[in-house]
Amino acid sequence: MADTNAKLTVNGEEYELPIIKGTLGRPVIDIAALQESGFWSYDPGFKVTAPVESKITYIDGGKGELLHRGYPIDELANNAEYLEVAYALLHGDLPTAEQKAEFFEKIREHTAVHDQLRKFFEGFRRDAHPMAIMVGVVGALSAFYHEDLDVSNEEHREITAIRLIAKMPTLAAMSYKYSQGEPFMYPRNDFNYAENFLYMMFATPADVDYEKNDVITRAMDKIFTLHADHEQNASTSTVRLAGSTGANPYACIAAGIAALWGPSHGGANEAVLEMLDEIGTVENVPEFMEKVKSREVKLMGFGHRVYKNFDPRAQVMKETCDEVLEALGINDPKLELAMALEKIALEDPFFIERNLYPNVDFYSGIILKAIGIPTSMFTVIFALARTSGWISHWLEMHSAPFKIGRPRQLYTGETRRDFVKVEDRK
Repeated sequence: MADTNAKLTVNGEEYELPIIKGTLGRPVIDIAALQESGFWSYDPGFKVTAPVESKITYIDGGKGELLHRGYPIDELANNAEYLEVAYALLHGDLPTAEQKAEFFEKIREHTAVHDQLRKFFEGFRRDAHPMAIMVGVVGALSAFYHEDLDVSNEEHREITAIRLIAKMPTLAAMSYKYSQGEPFMYPRNDFNYAENFLYMMFATPADVDYEKNDVITRAMDKIFTLHADHEQNASTSTVRLAGSTGANPYACIAAGIAALWGPSHGGANEAVLEMLDEIGTVENVPEFMEKVKSREVKLMGFGHRVYKNFDPRAQVMKETCDEVLEALGINDPKLELAMALEKIALEDPFFIERNLYPNVDFYSGIILKAIGIPTSMFTVIFALARTSGWISHWLEMHSAPFKIGRPRQLYTGETRRDFVKVEDRK
């Protein structure tokens, strides 16, 4: 409900624009009345535009705060399993013991994929980027779940969410195995969510005594949790926009994966490792950081568009990063290089004054590298984790009346002109 109105005068006419307050964050001005004025608003990049109302995730970039359904992200990452967080995103509250057991069992029941889906993988080149494969195979799920899917049916929407969260680790691991020329590993439902993903990634049929690593499992589960949702980012907005047409939800999630693939979005942790390759050795770090200061090069994995203070996910990820590196005892020059970058960024006044702290992408990239996951799979894992957030937003949108997304534009092209036949054009 609007608490008060803002007044806008356009060409001598005054318009009242309702001011609407949420439970947290800045109030918004409802600009629908602008239609009567003959004007539209102009906001490239949607920097100050709220196209939706949501109860799922709240971010305060100034304070460095991230809440999922009201729960602080650090408390969730340090105390809850990823699937508990997924449940909260879907349903509004963390599950009770009974709800947790029931939800976890439903996920286990749907981890397998249709065997015919294997043929889709065979259509890709072996050197295809795993994200290209994920866009294709997740979209292809719409061919398996379409005729009997009614998006206006609450039960159908619920089972769709379960299927997507359950099958995404299987498809992600399959995309990796295919690129390596290794046989697919079927899910093991006696493993938890993170254990199962790591098993499908790294085990082979010859591994009779596959051993789990608790440190790596915890790290992977935290990576999933810390990437589960992030409010109205580019990929989530893509899912909502596609969903507003009534499109098949699997196609909507595939659209989200395509948006996430961009280096300015989900490809950031992959870009961190590429940056480390470019730097080469620890000896080159001081020179590289001077180039960053003079804006000759960009420092990947530091700072964040939303967080003007610090990324609240980064502290959790740093502690996990330290734990993983210590447990594995890895002596990797690239990881040593990353730690040298971190040290300068945390101590140099230039970076401190500009709040260029290491973000979640920096530390997650280091962890994934240490675990042995190739750079090309980083964004795939991001997509796997973000699926619970995407489908939660899709569910929220379909649970209330909504309108098809239709942005306007500021047209700066040619005005109307006459057609001239080609022989008369000069």
